[in-house]
Amino acid sequence: MADVVFVHGAWVGPRCWEGWTRLYEAEGLRCVAPAWPHDDRPYEELRRAPDPALAGVGVAEIVEHYARIIEAMPEPPVLVGHSFGGLIVQLLISRGLGSAGVAVDPAPPRGVFPKPRALLTAVPVLLAWRGWKRVLTMTYEQFVSGFVHELPERARREAYEEHVIPTPGRPYFQAAFAPFHRATEVDFRRGDRAPLLIVAGERDRTAPPSMNRVNHAAYRHSSARTDFHEFPKRSHWIIAEPGWEEVAGYALSWVRALGAGAAGTPRRGAV
Repeated sequence: MADVVFVHGAWVGPRCWEGWTRLYEAEGLRCVAPAWPHDDRPYEELRRAPDPALAGVGVAEIVEHYARIIEAMPEPPVLVGHSFGGLIVQLLISRGLGSAGVAVDPAPPRGVFPKPRALLTAVPVLLAWRGWKRVLTMTYEQFVSGFVHELPERARREAYEEHVIPTPGRPYFQAAFAPFHRATEVDFRRGDRAPLLIVAGERDRTAPPSMNRVNHAAYRHSSARTDFHEFPKRSHWIIAEPGWEEVAGYALSWVRALGAGAAGTPRRGAV
């Protein structure tokens, strides 16, 4: 068996991975889906009274949080992340952590410039007064536009009420102004890192597939395996919208193929 660490993105918490963890655990895998720093409480409490310390959480703090969890495991786990979690996965494997990484609709690392549509979904955060040092809340309209526009109205509302929680604005500013600092910098050339799969959704507005392709191409000088796969007719909510099982199954098959030798020498901790 192998461990799998799931990394959620902004605006949602570990609950977004419940389908994936059930599916993977049924396949004999051990799964953990830790919350971001200061978010390990019931969603109702987070919505009512988020921890003020959350305002100071940026990309580095999230990466260190997950790095400590990973380093405490007996074997390097498979890392699966969505949205900002997909960026975090890339940063973690860039540090030599994990046995394989799957980045689903990832936020862009430094050097991968956000597309205009992606910037548009981030505008409410970037225009928020002192948003870089505040805990922010996503409105229903913003969630629909950026995450679940492919769902019918009732399913949109249910997803919003079930999953959306406050998030720190800092990671958004770090991603938007990446050329001026190194918080989101990935070592694209590293050849001894874990294999990486980047997954895109054709109709994703928050992390458009064109941006994901540029992200994938940034690794072209690395000797480590880096793959790309795009799913048609999928939004940013690709991990939980109808058909998510196909996405989860594809990721699992890709990881298992690594252990079977499809990527060359198997890595310690491969499935």
